[in-house]
Amino acid sequence: MNTDKRTTYLSAMKFGVFLFLFAITGVLQAQTKLIEKVTKTGDEIVIPYEKYELENGLTLIIHEDHSDPLVHVDVTYHVGSAREELYKSGFAHFFEHMMFQGSENVADEEHFKIVTESGGTLNGTTNRDRTNYFETVPANYLETALWLEADRMGYFLDAVTQKKFEVQRATVKNEKGQNYDNRPYGRFQELNAAALYPLGHPYSWLTIGKLEDLDRVDVDDLKRFFLRWYGPNNATLTVGGDVDPANVVKQVEKYFGNIPRGPEVEPLKLDPVKVDENRYVSYVDTNIRFPAVIFTWPTVPQNHPDEAALDALAEILGQGRSSYLYKKFVLTQKAIQAAAQHPTSELAGEFFMFVLPFPGQTLADFEQEVRKTMNEFEEAGVSDADLQKFIAGRESSTINRLASVSGKVSQLASYETFQGNPNQIQEDLKRYQEVTKEDIMRVYRKYVKDQPGVIVSVIPENGTPAQPDNYTIPTEGDNPFPTTDYSGLTYKRAAKDDFDRSKQPTPGPSPLVPVPDFWKTTMSNGIKVIGTNTNEIPTVALQLSINGGHKMDQFEPTKSGLALMTASMLNESTEKYTSEEIQEELRKLGSSINVFANDDRTILSINTLKKNLDATLDLANEILFHPRFDQADFDRLKKQQLEGIQANYKDPSAIANLVFQRLLYGDEHIYSIPSGGIEETVNNISLDDVKSFYSKYYAPEISELVVVGDISEKEILGKLDFLQSWKKKGVVVPELPEPKPGENTRLFLMDKKGAPQSEIRIGYLTDLTYDVTGDYFKSYLMNYPLGGAFNSRINLNLREDKGWTYGARSYFDVGDEPGPYVASAGVKASATDSAVYEFMKEIGDYRENGMTDEELEFMRNSVGQRDARSYETPGQKANFLYRVAHYDLDRTFVDEQTKIIRTISKEELNALAKKYLQDDQMYILVVGDGASNRQGLQRLGYEIVPIDEKGEVLSDTSIDTKK
Repeated sequence: MNTDKRTTYLSAMKFGVFLFLFAITGVLQAQTKLIEKVTKTGDEIVIPYEKYELENGLTLIIHEDHSDPLVHVDVTYHVGSAREELYKSGFAHFFEHMMFQGSENVADEEHFKIVTESGGTLNGTTNRDRTNYFETVPANYLETALWLEADRMGYFLDAVTQKKFEVQRATVKNEKGQNYDNRPYGRFQELNAAALYPLGHPYSWLTIGKLEDLDRVDVDDLKRFFLRWYGPNNATLTVGGDVDPANVVKQVEKYFGNIPRGPEVEPLKLDPVKVDENRYVSYVDTNIRFPAVIFTWPTVPQNHPDEAALDALAEILGQGRSSYLYKKFVLTQKAIQAAAQHPTSELAGEFFMFVLPFPGQTLADFEQEVRKTMNEFEEAGVSDADLQKFIAGRESSTINRLASVSGKVSQLASYETFQGNPNQIQEDLKRYQEVTKEDIMRVYRKYVKDQPGVIVSVIPENGTPAQPDNYTIPTEGDNPFPTTDYSGLTYKRAAKDDFDRSKQPTPGPSPLVPVPDFWKTTMSNGIKVIGTNTNEIPTVALQLSINGGHKMDQFEPTKSGLALMTASMLNESTEKYTSEEIQEELRKLGSSINVFANDDRTILSINTLKKNLDATLDLANEILFHPRFDQADFDRLKKQQLEGIQANYKDPSAIANLVFQRLLYGDEHIYSIPSGGIEETVNNISLDDVKSFYSKYYAPEISELVVVGDISEKEILGKLDFLQSWKKKGVVVPELPEPKPGENTRLFLMDKKGAPQSEIRIGYLTDLTYDVTGDYFKSYLMNYPLGGAFNSRINLNLREDKGWTYGARSYFDVGDEPGPYVASAGVKASATDSAVYEFMKEIGDYRENGMTDEELEFMRNSVGQRDARSYETPGQKANFLYRVAHYDLDRTFVDEQTKIIRTISKEELNALAKKYLQDDQMYILVVGDGASNRQGLQRLGYEIVPIDEKGEVLSDTSIDTKK
């Protein structure tokens, strides 16, 4: 191999080099082979690592990084939905769920409990080509994480039961219902995949699978799938963070070394997909307001020589404000959204273009407009600026992915899994930096221009597709693609260990987690500034918060949405640049500046590579202090805001959130209206209103600035003259009136006809505001075992025990103003009344009887050790520093919180449960199919109030069934 990659191969070493490596890595067991070691020697982009291979074929990659007392463990199995069988789709993803259901030495639900209790976090994901399981834990829990992953790799099958199988099958079905069937445009991907790929092609179904296929599989299918694909020789174990590589090798050998090798796995190779003529397909989606026309052309798999050029083509055609699709459709107010993408997978890629027109226009016209736009692109060609923006963006995103140990570990694992070489980050970036204008035009002509593809129309009720359907998706027939022989698979028990694997490793002392060292100052005009220097990656992030936000809309409630509209206008034209030009200047730098508003504040967010900081701050100055407030920009944004409001009335989850806010706050409170406003209020907003809001309420004395990055206090303050010259205006953020108190618990039912899922919201408005050591913080601790963790009572009941939902939770949502206690979930329609009952039962039981001693200990451990992963990334540091500045916190508040967690009594927490879980004053909201749910809900004994999607009571009667 080339020496400039800084790799050393053991097979080629002389004896003296071997002794050197032997000394620095410790005494390795004979079956572990060092493959290579990569180090960082300068300013090059590289993730240092050591790569080993165990005798059973397991690949081990270790990244040593002592910047935070954290460890990230990732096990990636080179198997995804592409290895499934025709008529048995969704199995890889289903299996991912099953792998969290306990193994021989880890009890049911214990994987989540153990990791959460350590202060860590965990998850698993499945895509077409791989499945990965990962956890981020404090460094002293490394051995525990390895023990957990090894147990489910080598000791899983004996713990599989029919009951677990059925519950997780139900959970996966609910995931599909929530994320696909009940979500706007959710079914598009499934239809598109089936239309693009032939019957039996491993990409012709989605990773989530088809419901009828999930019903076909049984527990024996699951066991065969595990035996075939989950061997150590088909896996990469990547460990990164505050570790000693020699110790990692020793522990991996201990826990993984005896796991038997699985069947050999050959690469799956398929011929490129061909589409002979345009295939038109369509479906009706009752959850949408905007129709959609989506074009898809088959392209190339990931890492193909043409991939980078196709990615560049997608960006030029449909990403950013200078893109052809944006200028053609969004800028002209023909569509609310238009974009292009080029996702790739191991076996194939797809080039997408899509447009979401405003209602009242035909998709047939838009199809022709899209094709005309492509011709205009071909005539104009690719500019030098197009190429510069694309390359700058790739460099910036590559560096920012390295901000966390999990990002670095994930990158190493992916490169190893798909390329067999973790040391690809520089080569990966290089292929994008070397794309030429000629390359982009060549791939356009080869894969997109005049090429047949799939055109999907997603239409609302009574809509018309772009063209009549001319393609029938095959659903039956023989499978022409390679299949897997699952016969003869046997479960091989591992050799006997020389330790007791049933005993969970005892973690060492908890690592000391220092609060980020920060500096504070106040500018002469009142801006509070707080910052921290971190040099892990060469970036700088600034976050300017102007307090007020939607709260300021109370001065003119008939124009609610004004704060958000004003913030949106600052993302548009300035005195010097059009809205397209300023965004393109930022893209040339690989930087971003965004302005947005929420209930409490308006935020100017700046992110840049340090080398481009000065140029980025010049643009920030232009955006904040020299907005043009152009009428055309305003008209476009106002139309988009109004259409977005209308679209929300189609989305069950959005309806639930909007209506619940109105129930909580009552019609007289500004927070009863979302920050984006409602139709009546947004229609009242004029451009002069925006100018007035900006002039009155954008002021330094109510602002706070957070700085995080590779820069000192002195250096950054020397670059902020444009903020220091901002003149005070005498603005004070007002207090909001107290909302009307809640009444007796009632159930509000919004009829979403035929919905496969019901959205449930339960709660009431508390008198709590944000604090770090008072009742809010302590109530957070109180609620944690009830609904704040994955293995909380509510989630274990509704998801893990019943299989009714993909996830259920409860939380206190408070800030500067009093906020609500909320319990929420999306559940399968047939379980709606039962889910409401179980929610109220769990809340009521917890209120009356409190937490157990075991739950108290779980909360202490889990929340008490969370700081190890609280300050890792620039974003986490920025959020922490914002709270310090905004609430004028002392540096010792984290120590005070730790003391409370360690010493608060169960009696005090249970008293808080009685005080703040007011189950007799809660609003219960259900958004779901009324016809099938009403009778069951009536039996619960609550007064039922029918409402529409805006929260208006329907008719003058309520169905009173209270006893």
